[in-house]
Amino acid sequence: MSLPGGRHCLISGEPLTHLLHNTFVSAALPRWHQPVCSSFGRPQRPVCASAGVLERSAPAEATSRCSLTSLADSIKSGKRSAAEVTEEYLQRIESLDPQILSYLAVNGEGALTAARNIDEKVAAGSGAALGPLAGVPISIKDNILTQGIETTAASNILSGYHPPYSATIISKLQDAGAIILGKTNLDAFGMGSSTENSDFHTTRNPWDLERVPGGSSGGAAAAMAASLCAASIGTDTGGSIREPAAFCGVVGLKPTYGRVSRHGLVAYGSSLDTIGPLTHSVADAALLLGVIAGGDRHDATSSHEAVPDYLKGLQSREQLSSKPLRGYRLGLIASTLDEGVDRPIHDNLQRAAQHYESLGAEITTVKLPMFREGLTAYYLLAVAEASSNLARYDGVRYGLRVPADGIKGMYKGTRSQGLGAEVKKRILMGTYALSAGHVDAFYKKALQMRKVVRDEMDAALRDVDVLITPTTPSTAFKIGEHTTDPLELYRGDLMTVNLNLAGLPGISVPCGFDDSHRPGHPLPIGMQLIGKAHGEADMLRIAHIFEQTAEWAQGTPPDFQHDVGKMDMKRKGC
Repeated sequence: MSLPGGRHCLISGEPLTHLLHNTFVSAALPRWHQPVCSSFGRPQRPVCASAGVLERSAPAEATSRCSLTSLADSIKSGKRSAAEVTEEYLQRIESLDPQILSYLAVNGEGALTAARNIDEKVAAGSGAALGPLAGVPISIKDNILTQGIETTAASNILSGYHPPYSATIISKLQDAGAIILGKTNLDAFGMGSSTENSDFHTTRNPWDLERVPGGSSGGAAAAMAASLCAASIGTDTGGSIREPAAFCGVVGLKPTYGRVSRHGLVAYGSSLDTIGPLTHSVADAALLLGVIAGGDRHDATSSHEAVPDYLKGLQSREQLSSKPLRGYRLGLIASTLDEGVDRPIHDNLQRAAQHYESLGAEITTVKLPMFREGLTAYYLLAVAEASSNLARYDGVRYGLRVPADGIKGMYKGTRSQGLGAEVKKRILMGTYALSAGHVDAFYKKALQMRKVVRDEMDAALRDVDVLITPTTPSTAFKIGEHTTDPLELYRGDLMTVNLNLAGLPGISVPCGFDDSHRPGHPLPIGMQLIGKAHGEADMLRIAHIFEQTAEWAQGTPPDFQHDVGKMDMKRKGC
C-alpha cells in the first residue's frame, strides 16, 4: 500500500487512495451526505456574523490564567470563593461561546452546587483537607461518560443519552475537588481532525474564527485558548489531543497507553484510545495527569505501575541553572522536517532545537525509515476497531431509535439517520478491511507494520531521552478547506499517529507563530515531544524547561488579550 508522495508500505500493493476514494469516498459520499446539523438533536447555535473578529462582550473581570495549583490553593485558603470562580467562567462561556461553539452542554447548576459544597467545607475549616483541584472548573470532552450530564460523543445517535454512571477519571477528578463546567464538542465519536464532523456544530478557533480548532478534541482546545475553563480533559486516538492543542496554542498531553483508565470512554479504537489533559501550562498538565493516572479494576488494559509525582522536578525559571538540560539527549526526527511541512513550522522547530542546545541539551538527528508508513497502518487498524465498537449503536439498548415494522428496518433507519457521513465511511472501511477476502491483505499486515513502527521508535528512544517533531505539518486551516479532500485531512495526522500505534506518551507545547496567512493575526505552532513508555516525568520536565525559557513561543489569541489581562491578581488572590 502506498502513502502520499510515492512512499510504500508493506500492507498491500493496493494504494490507500484507491481504498478510500474509489471504494468508499467518491462513490458513497453523495448518498450519505447530510447537513452538519440535522432536523433532530439540538439546534445549531448562533455564530457571530463577523466570523473573523470576536466580539468583546466578556465580563469586565475575566478569570486570569493562574496555575491550577495557585487557583486551588487560593480557594482552599479562603482567599477566593469556588462559587465566585465558577460563576466567572460560566459568565464567560455565556458571553463568548456562542461565537466559538466549544461546548455542547453547560453544567451550570451542577457546577455551582459543587462549588458551594467546596466553599462550605472551607468555611467549616476543612479547606486544607481538600484535593489538589479544589474548586477548579474544568471541561470534559463529550465522549467521556458523566452521570447526570448528557453524553453524546457529538453524534445524533446518542442525542439525549444520560449515562447511568461516570467514567473512572470523572470520579478521580471530582474526588480531587474539580468542578465540571460542561461537555465540549468533538468530531463525532472522535473521528476527525477538525471538529467539522460533529453532528451538532463546528467549533471555531479563537485565534481566527474562520479556521478550525483541530480535532477531535477541538472543543476542549478552543475552550482552553479562550479561557472558557481552567483546564480540559480530551481523548487521543491518533493525535486528537495534541493536534488541536497545536492549532489553538495550548498544551496537550497524551499519556502512555494504559496510564489512564479508559473505563467510561465511548470507544473508537480500543487499542489506540487514551485520555489526557489540555491546559495552559506544562505544570498544569503534570498536575492533572497525576490526578487521573493509575490502574483501574474496571479496565483490564490499565497499568497498575506506581504513579509518580509529576510536579516534582518542575522548577520555575528563577530556579533553573544556566544549563538545566546538560546531559540530556534530544532526537530530532529527520523525516518530519522534509517535504510536506510548512516553512514556518520547519523554521520554528529548528529555532526550538537551537534553544534546547543553548540550555545544554545535545540535539541529534534521528532517522526513522518507517515513521511515515505508520499513517497507513493506523487508519486501517483504527477503522477496523471502530467498525466493531460502533456495532452496539443499533437502536435497541440506548440512544436514538427509529421506529420500523421489523428489526432490520429499525437497524437501517437508526444507523442511517443517527450516524454521520464520516462515521459511516470509517465503519465501512473497517468492515471492508476485516472481511474474509481482505483481512490478510489489510488488517493483518497493518498489525505487522504496527510492530515495526513500535520497535523502531523504542530503539530510537534507547539512545535519546525524547524525540522531537512538529505536532502538525501545517497550522490551522480554514473551515471547509479540506471538506472535499478527506485524504488531505488524514495526512495531517502524520506526526501523531505513531505514538498511538506504539503506546508512547507525547506532549504538544507552543513553539512559535505563523503570520504568513494574515499579517497581524498569527496562528500558533506546536512542537511535539515523544517520551519513553511511562516516561512522562522526564518528558514533562524537558517540555517545562522549554516553556519557562522560550517566551517567544507562547501567546494569547489577540481578541482575548484584553480580557484575560484584566484581573487584579493580588485582589483576587491568585
